[in-house]
Amino acid sequence: MCGRYVIISAPGALRELFDYGERPNFPPRYNVAPTQPVPVVMLDNGLRRFKLMRWGFLPSWVKDPRKFALVINARSETILEKPSFRNAVRRRRCLLPADGYYEWQASLSRKRPFYIRRRDGQPMALAGVAETWAGPNGEEVDTVAIVTAAAAPEMSVLHDRVPVTIEPRDFDLWLDGDTVSAELAMAMMVAPPPGTYVWHEVSTAVNRVANDNPDLVMPFSAEDAEAEAAIEKQKRLDGRTMVKAAPQPKTPPPKPDDGQGSLF
Repeated sequence: MCGRYVIISAPGALRELFDYGERPNFPPRYNVAPTQPVPVVMLDNGLRRFKLMRWGFLPSWVKDPRKFALVINARSETILEKPSFRNAVRRRRCLLPADGYYEWQASLSRKRPFYIRRRDGQPMALAGVAETWAGPNGEEVDTVAIVTAAAAPEMSVLHDRVPVTIEPRDFDLWLDGDTVSAELAMAMMVAPPPGTYVWHEVSTAVNRVANDNPDLVMPFSAEDAEAEAAIEKQKRLDGRTMVKAAPQPKTPPPKPDDGQGSLF
């Protein structure tokens, strides 16, 4: 799975790597999340183009996006069979520039976040499929999902899925839906070779979408994790204490009996 990722390379470096004509200028992002606009590279009339798309795929046949589940990933094994992706993978394959992504490993006490990047420090090209959703009032929204594959054994310790990445030598093959069939593109929808990635644990601060700063990708030691867990535990205890200590409404004293009697 890929549910959060990072884009920190300079815009000029990404433009050179992906060879698109536009000159976008955007700040580094350390916590890219679903539903946000994300950079996407597509092929248009034989030329690579840079576009911003909503991360959250909407098939063209959806009537009301509010009633359609948020789809951020497309499984490579079934992408040709699913009605949602069948046309997109044939004609609208794309790339999402990234420098790394986050994954959460389940443990006995909590989910531990890890930052994953290429061992050589180079940017990644995440494989994606795109669709333009047209609303009843003429509005249009460009949307995208990231393709995932089954993780190789070395990475399955973190999660059983990984995003598919495309090497620069294969950019044209992946992007060219007019001359390269989806069946041929399937050969590229695999996990990266062993040794491609390295990873380290990071702070649970990445769990909050509002957090977006360089500290999110910094290594997090076992001591840091214990200290963070202790702080969270103390916050929970303090919260319970505040609830227990909350003043109770006072019961007014009984009125003296005036001898009249009452039904209430």
